[in-house]
Amino acid sequence: MAPVTNIRFIALVKLLQIPDTFYVDFKVIASGIGILLVVIYAAGSGIWVNNSPGWYSSINRPSWQPPDYVFGIIWPYNFVVIALCAIHIANHQSKSTTLVWLSIFGLSVITALNWAYQFYVPHNLNIASISLITAAILTMPLTFLIYKSSIKYGLLFSPYQIWVIVAAALSTSYAVKN
Repeated sequence: MAPVTNIRFIALVKLLQIPDTFYVDFKVIASGIGILLVVIYAAGSGIWVNNSPGWYSSINRPSWQPPDYVFGIIWPYNFVVIALCAIHIANHQSKSTTLVWLSIFGLSVITALNWAYQFYVPHNLNIASISLITAAILTMPLTFLIYKSSIKYGLLFSPYQIWVIVAAALSTSYAVKN
């Protein structure tokens, strides 16, 4: 039975004209990893942010906090732009630069998700602030590498860098006020 199955597989490969050395290109894999990290970032933060809305509305907020609708505008923009930048880096930079960008981005996602968890679940505001400050610092080399690759993509990415810094300052203000 195995030889017949093998013959069918070989016939299918020839019919579809798949080369014998079929492989997935590094750029495709790296782009996919970048998109996957964005999906994990969006989904993970969404899970914890919606964990305890009653608690969030009861804490003391800084007077300079942006209105709620700003969060609804900036986060979808940020997630789309980060994905586009990951794809751009994967397709226009060397493997080593791409791996560095994806690694730093992965670490920043971990720290940002740790912020969401620490802030919204056990309400550890000091640890949450440290996590978000770390994410803001990790975002700086990402911004540098994007600008180095493309001014256009750098400009698109800049609102994310600014937002993470503002969010870190907000988080620190929450820790001080509560």
